[in-house]
Amino acid sequence: MSGAILALRAAIQARLVADDALTGLIGPGRVHDEAPRAAKGVYVTHGEVDARDWSTGSDSGCEQEVALVVWAGESGSSKLALEAAAAIVRSLDHAPLALSGHNLVNLTWQSSRLARDARTGLAFVTIRFRAVTETH
Repeated sequence: MSGAILALRAAIQARLVADDALTGLIGPGRVHDEAPRAAKGVYVTHGEVDARDWSTGSDSGCEQEVALVVWAGESGSSKLALEAAAAIVRSLDHAPLALSGHNLVNLTWQSSRLARDARTGLAFVTIRFRAVTETH
């Protein structure tokens, strides 16, 4: 199952880094696997993953609920974080991503949630997608 998770994360990362609309909003080099130290401005990180067996009698599969998190950074601008989240949804919802070692059956947007971090007060948007993959 971890192979499917890593393959999907890599494909999502590649898609978002190459997305001109997202880069135009938040700037280049702002999509990260994990939060960078002392990051300033709006940036995107991979969030939680909940993976389940989705195998059939003939195929090995994995269903994943994946999250991406758009952090507003020190500006606290929830508006820009929401705009970046909308660009991510446009880029990934039903996208035909190529995964290493796996076939993507589907990738669909499930929800977006705006909140503020209790400790820092920074706004963030959590975007959730559902993906189904098969091993090939």
